Amino acid sequence: MGFESISAKLDDLIQKAGGCAVVDGGFATQLEIHGAAINDPLWSALCLIKEPHLIKQVHMEYLEAGADILVTSSYQATLPGFIARGISAKEAELLLEKSVNLAVQARNKFWDTVKDAPARSYYRALVAASVGSYGAYLADGSEYSGNYGPDVNLEKLKDFHRRRLQVLVNAGPDLIAFETIPNKLEAQACVELLEEENVNIPSWICFSSVDGVNAPSGESFQECLEVLNKSDKVAAVGINCAPPHFVQSLIQTFKKVTDKVIIVYPNSGEIWDGIAKKWMPSKCFDDDNFQAYAVRWRDAGAKLIGGCCRTTPSTIRSISKVLKEKH
Repeated sequence: MGFESISAKLDDLIQKAGGCAVVDGGFATQLEIHGAAINDPLWSALCLIKEPHLIKQVHMEYLEAGADILVTSSYQATLPGFIARGISAKEAELLLEKSVNLAVQARNKFWDTVKDAPARSYYRALVAASVGSYGAYLADGSEYSGNYGPDVNLEKLKDFHRRRLQVLVNAGPDLIAFETIPNKLEAQACVELLEEENVNIPSWICFSSVDGVNAPSGESFQECLEVLNKSDKVAAVGINCAPPHFVQSLIQTFKKVTDKVIIVYPNSGEIWDGIAKKWMPSKCFDDDNFQAYAVRWRDAGAKLIGGCCRTTPSTIRSISKVLKEKH
């Protein structure tokens, strides 16, 4: 299957949305608003076990806010993570499948209610199965440093991601979303896995950034994107969970080194206080700011725009409104 046929579904959505489609926002943030307790190594994936109805509710809220793409609740859902909690390998795989099924069910239910509405501004949303980085599984902050230590090589990273990728693909999402990748090595592992597993649905690979210039590892994005540019399996590349004020210059950097679709979904700009164990308020970004910056990001060349940690459906509603007001 050629690149054009693999990426056609994503390209079609972008075209229907007028050239820039909307990704959903912070998932764990919204779960907590609804009372979920996720201060746990499994993070939002804990709700797959305890409160799956909340996951479906949050998906619906983002669809109602105008999201064109739902990202599943599998970011922190890893087989080793579940097994460490005493869950069998088979049960763990079923939970991964559930993360896709809940998003698909929400999407289909929502679509049934709006597809015949006059003058609708909605399109049949796509479901992207989230694959968090190895650092996210470690829960030691290394997705924001890229420092996995000398014992982590390409084969170890591929072995870590392989079975989760297989299970998620078999569950039937429209896309695969590799998120908060911190270094070139893990990006290469993702690309090689897509080839080895012959994944024939489009994928995006998003990096984080802590300085607004390079990947967390210190490697340049030109280095990191070299391996991605060679892959027909990767339809989009970009940035997630970085401060929003980094995004415009990073889009400009990416535009210089890749022809792939560019996706950005930054966090709110709030800072996590590790001592007080709470988020410190952002001094510069609220929904109105996000709305204004979303236009700049689109005009700079991003074709997929959403939010990450600490953004909410109201953030996505403000982005959707301004990006779709002419369409």
